[in-house]
Amino acid sequence: MPAAPAVPPPTGTGVPPTGTGVPPTGRGVRFRIRRLLRGCRRSVLVPLTAAVVLAAGTAGWYAAGGSGRSPSGPGGDGGPGEGVAPLARSLQLPWPREGQASVAVEGIGSLGTRGEQKPVPIASVTKVMTAYVILKGHPMSADAPGATVVADQRAADESYSSVETTAPVLAGREYTQRRLLELMMVPSGNNVARLLARWDAGDEKAFVAKMNRAAAGLGMRATTYTGVSGMEASTRSTAADQLALARAAMKDPALRQIVATASVTAPGVGVTFRNTNKLLGHDGVIGLKTGSSTPAGGNLVWATRQKVAGADRLVLGVVLHQRAGTTPAEGSAAAHEASRALIAALRTELPAAANRA
Repeated sequence: MPAAPAVPPPTGTGVPPTGTGVPPTGRGVRFRIRRLLRGCRRSVLVPLTAAVVLAAGTAGWYAAGGSGRSPSGPGGDGGPGEGVAPLARSLQLPWPREGQASVAVEGIGSLGTRGEQKPVPIASVTKVMTAYVILKGHPMSADAPGATVVADQRAADESYSSVETTAPVLAGREYTQRRLLELMMVPSGNNVARLLARWDAGDEKAFVAKMNRAAAGLGMRATTYTGVSGMEASTRSTAADQLALARAAMKDPALRQIVATASVTAPGVGVTFRNTNKLLGHDGVIGLKTGSSTPAGGNLVWATRQKVAGADRLVLGVVLHQRAGTTPAEGSAAAHEASRALIAALRTELPAAANRA
């Protein structure tokens, strides 16, 4: 976790700066005054330092006496910039010790945002927006196969890349829209993401423009998409922005089904892939998307169902930039572990907190 925010030098302490407001005196008196000033400064800095330690050692932004609002986190409805739900103050969540995280509960609001909300690479978490835009342009009902898409030669040639995550498709073969979305979201096929973008918009650049317009429409002001798969480290976002996208995406019944798919078989080649989200199916987890690379570290957007105050609630969380600069495997493991800890704590603490609220 990033260190607690630096405390600015104290101002307005009532201690006159050296040489200001002190009448001319002899050398001995000046020496005693300098000693007095040093002691005053130490007395001011000690409680400030203690406050920093308190903020760093507790589980929420509000530990340092927050005003009831997260600095830049999701709001009462999960949207960027609004207040944190009152019950969040009684939760002691095990926020990641690095990177960024954000959590919200449907019908309750934000449970807070952790870490500096500066745009960072998000790797294959990018595909949540890719799927969202595809389904906005080509809606599917639950269980429907959707439109028919013919795989082009480029997608087939990219199927067996040794430098990125792909899923096998055959040139000229017809695929259902649903199956391609599954191949993009479950094993995280980059070539399939690009194929869907070309099918939808004619070329990838035009599709990226649609992604950025969709992000703007959702209020994702700190997000920039430069590609459709997440391979580009220049695609950047924040936990708060990705939480806003997750809320919108999970309203689509077809997408909810797709991200909950445990495994998918590539037609024509007989290869079955398991979902890269290792939390799926445990502790109520029903999605959403993983992403990892060396510059991005490990990233995970997750969704769970949980009974809270007698109602079945959708709980959404985002963990970004875990172990950035290491291997994708190490980053992914860290993102899964951080998310698992948050989910376990929520399942234990959230019902009781809701009953107290």
